[in-house]
Amino acid sequence: MKISDFAAHKKSGKKISMVTCYDYWSAQIINDSEIDTVLVGDSLAMVMHGHPTTLNASVSLMALHTQAVAKGAPSKFIVGDMPFLSYRKDLTTNMTAVEKIMKAGAHAVKLEGAKGNLGFIRHVVESGVPVMGHIGLTPQSIHQLGGFKVQGKTPQEYEDILEQAEQLQTAGCFSIVLECVPSELAKEISEKLDIPTIGIGAGVHTDGQVLVLQDMLGMNNKFAPKFLKKYLNGYDLLLGALNDYHEDVVAEKFPTDKESYS
Repeated sequence: MKISDFAAHKKSGKKISMVTCYDYWSAQIINDSEIDTVLVGDSLAMVMHGHPTTLNASVSLMALHTQAVAKGAPSKFIVGDMPFLSYRKDLTTNMTAVEKIMKAGAHAVKLEGAKGNLGFIRHVVESGVPVMGHIGLTPQSIHQLGGFKVQGKTPQEYEDILEQAEQLQTAGCFSIVLECVPSELAKEISEKLDIPTIGIGAGVHTDGQVLVLQDMLGMNNKFAPKFLKKYLNGYDLLLGALNDYHEDVVAEKFPTDKESYS
C-alpha cells in the first residue's frame, strides 16, 4: 500500500485494515498477511514496557521500535506515532523528532489533536512528510480527559470533534484516526471528509479499522474493552505451550534423540 492508495480506497469504498505493531518478529508475520498498513503506536509504552499510560514513550523509543517494524515488514505502509509533547515544542525540536521517526523507517507520522497543531501539520506536510491525524479519545491527553472514556457524547463535544476533523483535512492530513467516539459521529465525519477515517471504537461506518496486534490476538486476558474483538485466545495458547515445555523438561521428555546431536 502506498500513500495514494488511501485516497483510492476512500473513493472506491474499499475498507482499510490497520494493525498496531511494535517489533520485528510480529512485523514479519504481518508482512506476509493481507493487512494494508501498520501503526507503530506510542501504546508500546503500555503494551511492551508496562507503563500505565502512553506518556512515557520517547522519540528515541519510538524510532527504535519503528526501525524494528520496518525491517520486519518492508512491504507494508508504516505510520509512526509522534509521542507525548514531541510536537509541542519549538519548530526545530519538533522537526528533529519527525526526522528521527521517518529515518527509522516510517512512511508517515501520526499525531494527536488539532488544536495548536494545525500550523505544524502544514509545515510537516509541506516538508514532504505525510501526516495522519488522531481525534476523539487522545491517550496523550488522558489526564486532561479524566480517563479512557468515549468522547463526543455531548452536543458540544460532538461539534468540536467534527470541527477538528475538518481542520485536520484542511491542514493536509491524508487520513484521520477516530478513537472511541459514537458511531453516528464517526459516520458523519467519514461522509463529510474526502480523506479516509480509521476507526477504533468508532463503529462500522469509518473507512477502515485499527486494533493493537496483542489485543486482537487475546494476549492480555484482563483487557476486554467494548470495542475489541479477539480473533485468538493467545494468552491461553501461549500459557499452555509454556507449561507443556516445563513439564517435558521436568519429566526429561525434552530433548529427545530427535533434538540432540550425536
